[in-house]
Amino acid sequence: MTFKELGISPEILKAITELGFENPMPVQAETLPVLLSQDVNLVALAQTGTGKTAAFGLPMIQKMDYYNKNTEVLVLCPTRELCMQIAKDCKNYAKYIDGCSILPVYGGASIDAQIRSLKKGVKMIVATPGRMNDLINRGKVDISKLKYVILDEADEMLDMGFKDDLDNILAQTPDEKHTLLFSATMPKEVENIAKDYMTDPVRIQIGTRNQGADNVSHFFYLVHAKDRYLALKRIADYYPNIYSIIFCRTKIETQEVADMLIRDGYNADSLHGDLSQAQRDHVMNRFRCKNIQMLVATDVAARGLDVNNLTHVINYNLPDELEQYVHRSGRTGRADKMGISIAIINLREQHKIREIERQIKKEFTKANIPTGKEVCEKQLFNMIDKVENVDVNYSEIETFLPDIMKKLEWMDKEELIRKFVSLEFNRFLEYYRGAPDLNVDESKQSKKEDSRKKDRKGSKGGRFTRLFISIGHKDKIVPQRLIGMINDYTHDRHIEIGKIDILDNFSYVEIGEDKAQRVIEAFEDKFIKGRPITVELAEAKGSSSRGRRDDRRNGSKDRRRDERRRSDRTTDRKSSDRRSDSRKRGSDRKRY
Repeated sequence: MTFKELGISPEILKAITELGFENPMPVQAETLPVLLSQDVNLVALAQTGTGKTAAFGLPMIQKMDYYNKNTEVLVLCPTRELCMQIAKDCKNYAKYIDGCSILPVYGGASIDAQIRSLKKGVKMIVATPGRMNDLINRGKVDISKLKYVILDEADEMLDMGFKDDLDNILAQTPDEKHTLLFSATMPKEVENIAKDYMTDPVRIQIGTRNQGADNVSHFFYLVHAKDRYLALKRIADYYPNIYSIIFCRTKIETQEVADMLIRDGYNADSLHGDLSQAQRDHVMNRFRCKNIQMLVATDVAARGLDVNNLTHVINYNLPDELEQYVHRSGRTGRADKMGISIAIINLREQHKIREIERQIKKEFTKANIPTGKEVCEKQLFNMIDKVENVDVNYSEIETFLPDIMKKLEWMDKEELIRKFVSLEFNRFLEYYRGAPDLNVDESKQSKKEDSRKKDRKGSKGGRFTRLFISIGHKDKIVPQRLIGMINDYTHDRHIEIGKIDILDNFSYVEIGEDKAQRVIEAFEDKFIKGRPITVELAEAKGSSSRGRRDDRRNGSKDRRRDERRRSDRTTDRKSSDRRSDSRKRGSDRKRY
């Protein structure tokens, strides 16, 4: 079925034909007939990069009434980058429609300029929840005549903490409007929005819930944790034309990896929450122009990025919440193109691969880190391919050819090729001469692990010190997040961390005994969900059910004791303040 057969108007058809649209993608083929023929509420579950913008943008542009200046369509999305991209795409779709004004509204840009544009009248607003909520609270935007509200990447907006903003915005919209909800995954929070704000929605599902995209291949490389960066470099060298996002867990790690790549001569840069909006824009412009081949980013910074033609997504660390892997891998393999998602893991993380496989309904392929010889071979033939396909400017080169021929006439063809290849290739040959094998031999490693477990048994007072930490499953703590917190708060990525036990309300973690006190001190004055995090020495316990019951009882006692201590300290401070005030008043009376 073609776009014309789906009922797209001639003006829009002309614009999208110029953009290279041929046949509708699955989500478009399912959504367009419904939205073009009826006014409905709709919930669409489809992966990132499957053409959702056209699925809602084309019918909205076709159905708006251009005889008035009322704002009829509001599109809410999680990030500034996605906001700008949706607005740009919709403007391209509406190229031949007079009066179709579309305004992107986002934080980090002049709100006064946005207010001036709104006063002139806008048919469609594409906004981030925070800035839209700000404009509503200031009374600078009129959404009383809205016909449609579109929530794009609804799961990501909720993950980023926009629930209150969304509730406030939706409460201000007219009851008779219709709501379209598009999401890559469908957690309970997204279902709740559909339940609270939509009546009898039409449901469209492309693929399986939380399923990975069909045209993305998933690979994992098993390395020692200390070799993670070397493995990343080896992968980047093996794919000379790589264009990828590399996901890290923390801002510190993101900047460190980017700095190391830049230092080692790669076209790389970082994207994380500590960058200003101007810096983010500069990095993203360079990345979209492919002046940057590898963008190292945190999950929060990379949410909502709309970048086409990524060849790879590389998980330098797996995400704390494994569902986030769906979003990461969805950055590649967009618009019916093939993509590769890579995870670099160590032995302790193998179980996570199995969990992700169950979630995305796809299997990972275990791949071997390329050897130095394989990398050199790949680079060499990539260079030869470039030589074969280079465009020669004959008119400019011809004048120099006689002198060049004369200069090189003493060399035969074989010698000339050897020197040419050496000129371009010596750096790789030198670097990878004698390069070690980075792949983990699992058979040897299992024996080492068994030996290590014996050495660690009854390790009280030994190599590790066991610490109690007052955060657990209820705080969404997983081992990777806890390790990240320890690394961030201590500013030390070389702390030896042993066994981690996470319970509902608290956790135990083994720390190298020489760094245990440093970890305790690093967590002072740190909070989670508004309450202080307590870290202190703990008694080592076995893993029996009795030991776990003792852990829970002792954890409760520890928390009650901490609360009493805090209460006592608060009371002492108040008493001290009262005595101080009394002495001050007495002193004042004596002066007078």
